[in-house]
Amino acid sequence: MEKIHEILDYSVGNFTVGKILAAVIAFVICYLIMRIIMRLFERVMRRVSIDDTLKKILRFFIKLILYFVTTMIVIDALGVSVTSLLAAFSVVGLAASLAVQDSLSNLASGIMLMVSKPFKLGDYVDIDDVGGTVQMIGLIHTRITTVDNKMIYVPNSKIISTKIINYTTQEKRRVDLEISASYDAPIALVRTSLLESVKTVGKFLDEPDPPFAAVSSFDDSSICYIVRAWVATGDYWPARYALLEQIKADFDRHGIEMTYNHLNVHMIEDAKKGE
Repeated sequence: MEKIHEILDYSVGNFTVGKILAAVIAFVICYLIMRIIMRLFERVMRRVSIDDTLKKILRFFIKLILYFVTTMIVIDALGVSVTSLLAAFSVVGLAASLAVQDSLSNLASGIMLMVSKPFKLGDYVDIDDVGGTVQMIGLIHTRITTVDNKMIYVPNSKIISTKIINYTTQEKRRVDLEISASYDAPIALVRTSLLESVKTVGKFLDEPDPPFAAVSSFDDSSICYIVRAWVATGDYWPARYALLEQIKADFDRHGIEMTYNHLNVHMIEDAKKGE
């Protein structure tokens, strides 16, 4: 026993063999516990439906925490005061958080986006007056490609604090058009022509509501009609453009005038002028 105590008390630098052995044993135990915890985490993640990027983030932070705890335990086993190290880490952590607070805000917002899922890759959205297809949801920013192929990076903190319009998440969208026609054109003829145009395009659906056309308002120089028809989300823009063209063609065929703002001036002759 004395021989064992002598070996354990033998100094290697500033540490004894006993403390080094205790640190090694502590590391091995902590490593095995880390393996068990990570396996449990992977099982939970397979059962939970969350974004793959968020899984990677959670996995990274859990490993970071486990390694930090392991380091503290090993250092304590070596006989080094952990209190002073924790105080130093706290000061460094506070300084770092103040220096990158904007990035941390974007990081937290990115995690919230991955959890709440207001949109996914490939969705067409309007975010902060930016419209386009979502190409990437990152930790700091979200990348959007506009219809004219511009790449726009929107900070996640701005996305969380603004209105998000997702045009892709629903299977069907409704095309709403306002069309002006002359007061001289019979209302029934205009409505019939508009519905004929919808039917001719052929992309529109009868559910959840059949195509609809009606007078919307009486304006200064024309009658405004509203046309509403449901279409599959993927066909929205082709159907909209085709309907606009078809309405003009059918109006021309029925002799319906599509008016523009104008002013009619009526001249009244003075009856006394000829006397």
